[in-house]
Amino acid sequence: MITGILIISPLLASILIMMQKKNTNIRLIALISSILIFIFSIIALITFKNSAYPETLMTIPWMSSLGIDFRFAFDGISLMLILLTTFLIPIIILASYTVNRSKLHLFYGLIFLMEMALIGVFSSQDLLVFYLFWELTLIPAYFITAAWGGENRIKITFKFFIYTLFGSLVMLAAIIFIYFKTPLPHSFSFDSVFTAHLTSVEQIWIFSAFFLAFAIKIPIFPFHTWQPDTYTVAPPAGSMLLAGLMLKMGIYGIIRFILPMCSLVLDKLALPAIILSVTGIIYASIIALRQNDLKKLIAYVSIVHVGLMAAGSFVLNISTLQGVILQMISHGINVVGLFIVIDIIERRFNTRQISDLGGLVHKMPLFSILFMIILLGSIALPLTNGFAGEFLIFLGLFKFNPWLTAIAGLTIIFGAIYMLWMYQRVMLGKINENLDFSKSVLKWYELAALIPVAVLVIFIGVFPSLFLRISEPAINLIIYTINAISIG
Repeated sequence: MITGILIISPLLASILIMMQKKNTNIRLIALISSILIFIFSIIALITFKNSAYPETLMTIPWMSSLGIDFRFAFDGISLMLILLTTFLIPIIILASYTVNRSKLHLFYGLIFLMEMALIGVFSSQDLLVFYLFWELTLIPAYFITAAWGGENRIKITFKFFIYTLFGSLVMLAAIIFIYFKTPLPHSFSFDSVFTAHLTSVEQIWIFSAFFLAFAIKIPIFPFHTWQPDTYTVAPPAGSMLLAGLMLKMGIYGIIRFILPMCSLVLDKLALPAIILSVTGIIYASIIALRQNDLKKLIAYVSIVHVGLMAAGSFVLNISTLQGVILQMISHGINVVGLFIVIDIIERRFNTRQISDLGGLVHKMPLFSILFMIILLGSIALPLTNGFAGEFLIFLGLFKFNPWLTAIAGLTIIFGAIYMLWMYQRVMLGKINENLDFSKSVLKWYELAALIPVAVLVIFIGVFPSLFLRISEPAINLIIYTINAISIG
């Protein structure tokens, strides 16, 4: 029941909002709807039995003769990402609460369509249905960026669309191949897919196809070139959706599909995947040091963080995979918080250039405190949300390969350098006399967006075990399945 509500309610909200004409009604309906959907996800958490197997399975017949049905359920991994999605959507709506845009009803309607698609991705129990929702997320992301983005948005968004579509079509070919390898009668259900009879050579091809799709979405070096420009040109809400939520689908896909389906070749292919991820970490860190545009800086910072998560995803260790899941949650919260901060600065001072700013702490002390808390979470200071997950990932990587871990660990130093350097230039020092501080006081909706983010940065950092416990049984099952197949 609750699974169906979580999927259908964003769709109903999207339809209701698209029927509205007055902007005031649209904003209020969007905010109330997003909060209600988040409450539904909290109910799902409260009633969750924390079993290793998916709970509250909902099946809707579709093409049953071909083994294709709408099957939805969630385990601890899915539930964590659904909670992240339903928490961040109200935050994103609050952050853009008074922004004047043409066709506002379409803008918010697309946001809820994205939410529905994301929940569908994380709760699907049918591989083809997973693919359908995976593709569906691309539609609102494309139109939000293309319709309300900045300069050169059409060219940049088209590149993003082509990259993602190409990877998705390769994955679709692999999905169809897997279908014909499932036991008779063939089915796309996860139960059948994970028992498909695949040789080692076939698993190499399946690994390559899925990895390409997920690497583009994450993105992992060298498939990242669409990301910085897309994040920069997208409207603030679009950047938050892409960085905070959409890229999590790639990490989720690695853990959910590549690990159990390609267990016979993981020992051969994990190392090249981790090397690519670590290469992207160093590459993005170096480029981030040279950025003057706040939004582009955070785009490269995001590549660093997701690269580390991608590397950890291929380490077959329970605590490491738990760290990856926790880091996905923490990164989503932190990067959305940082984009909100940048949006607040840009709307007040009409610039995102670090060199044009300075001394904001003297006029905006509360804003400076909230900014610092989110920033410390991003650089993984102990007792912030970024620390526990990152520590578990590094611990697992060290057991896998100490040298790669040492190289990836340089990101801690780089991260502290470019993030603290950015904060110093923007918030500290002398006040830039060219800035207009007449609107320096934060609005209620800005505080309502930033304060929950800052609170979670501290709360997750102090009580990470509360979140680690949710994903543990599901990850145990994945590791058990991989080991059983390897032994067999």
